[in-house]
Amino acid sequence: MKNLPQTSKAKFLEAVEKGASQFLSGIGRVDEVEEGMNAICSSPEAVGQPQRPEAEALAISAARLAVGLERSINQFVAATDQNLGSIELAVEKESRELLRQATEKAAQQKAEATPPICPVCQHRLSRLSTDHARTFESKFGPITVRRARGYCRRCRKWRFPADTVLGLEETAGYSPRVQEMAALLASKMPVAEASAVLEHLTGVKLPRASLDREARRQGQRAQRLRQKLDEQACHSLPRPLQQELVLEPYQMIIQIDAWNIRERDDWGRTGTMRQAGQEPERWHWVYTGTCFRLDQRGKTAGGRPGISQRGFVATREGIDALREQLHAEALRRGLGQAAGALVIADGAVWIWRLADDRFGQARQRLDFYHAVQHLAAVGRALYGEDKDKLKSWLRPLVKQLKNESCLKVIKQLEELLADLPAGSSAQAVAKEVQYLQEHQNRMDYRAGSRRGEPIGSGAIESTCRQTQCRFKRPGQYWSQKGDEALLCLEIFWRNERWHLLFPHNHRIDPSKN
Repeated sequence: MKNLPQTSKAKFLEAVEKGASQFLSGIGRVDEVEEGMNAICSSPEAVGQPQRPEAEALAISAARLAVGLERSINQFVAATDQNLGSIELAVEKESRELLRQATEKAAQQKAEATPPICPVCQHRLSRLSTDHARTFESKFGPITVRRARGYCRRCRKWRFPADTVLGLEETAGYSPRVQEMAALLASKMPVAEASAVLEHLTGVKLPRASLDREARRQGQRAQRLRQKLDEQACHSLPRPLQQELVLEPYQMIIQIDAWNIRERDDWGRTGTMRQAGQEPERWHWVYTGTCFRLDQRGKTAGGRPGISQRGFVATREGIDALREQLHAEALRRGLGQAAGALVIADGAVWIWRLADDRFGQARQRLDFYHAVQHLAAVGRALYGEDKDKLKSWLRPLVKQLKNESCLKVIKQLEELLADLPAGSSAQAVAKEVQYLQEHQNRMDYRAGSRRGEPIGSGAIESTCRQTQCRFKRPGQYWSQKGDEALLCLEIFWRNERWHLLFPHNHRIDPSKN
């Protein structure tokens, strides 16, 4: 507006003010207000003048938007076949261009204010040139930014400092907000479905292949950030003063398990491998853990157990990766200040070895329901398919195991085994008795219940099940690189660290699903 003559400025402001007043007082119509604005903006005095600054363009667009929205409101009120959703869509559609212009203006001003400093080594760039245009897709549509380029003598690379400031350095043409939407949707649903949902809800058109590529890129970035955070948690120097005052001692509960995921190993070579006597491996373990403070475990109003806060870990990179990641997560959740720790699992040898390695001072407990399964295996060896006899034999032993002592149960089984004749039944019973003997120090269920501790591994079982819902759908095959990237995104979301991956969301606290 500053490039217009003073008379044109006065006429423009007078027209806008007069038209708005008449409209609000019910004297003028929407079309009259818009016609007056069009007449002023296209007047001979304005034609041929230099292009208006962005501030004026936004002001005019905002005024036009207000007029258009009032017209839409009138149409909505008069329509008999429209509900609130209709006007919501209309307002969103009409506001999109103004939001795009405002975002583009802000991005351009941010780029112009960025100093010519290398974003990697922080040294000043040389051989500077300006006006390098880059167009990328934002939430409101395509945006073009012109920025400076310079050469870093230390890195020996050309740099665009504004790209780093705007969060565009690792993208293939998408704004940070679109990057986030692609990452979140791909971690929750199949990519083709995510592409359709994204367009339906936001209007952003991101083809399936592009969304998949962007989600993988963000997942790999999440992996690098995860490694950095884990190193900080495990190798940070001890604090001279305790920052958090622990009013009451608490126990740290750690639960561990694993589940299978199907991958495209040696894809296309199945027949050849089988002819050579090799069976292709398709299913691989995803190692999973969860940890929480015992005082964060409670019950809902209906009496159902629940956990207010807990940490999650899931990785396809093996037991060693799980050990490091779970230890770091437990430290972040307060392991270093805990009065003690308890590891609950299903009895797999690799879990107890992991616990001995990283949680050497922690008590260990065999999941109660796995112990019951081994008791049931003894009953099936004794009574076969006779379910009534099996239940009548098993019920008192389960009650005794939970409320009294596992030693009494094991002693009864040992006596029963001594009276069995040699044969397959005796071998099956002997196997289960040996299993229970090996775990007798991990079956303190009565003491654990009295202390209010969980005796089962329900928390990790539910964690595995919830994660599998994304990765074990019909017809899905993965690669280790791809599934690890999406697993990392899912864990960032569940651990409420999404804002660390996308800092523009620092005010948003996403809830766990």
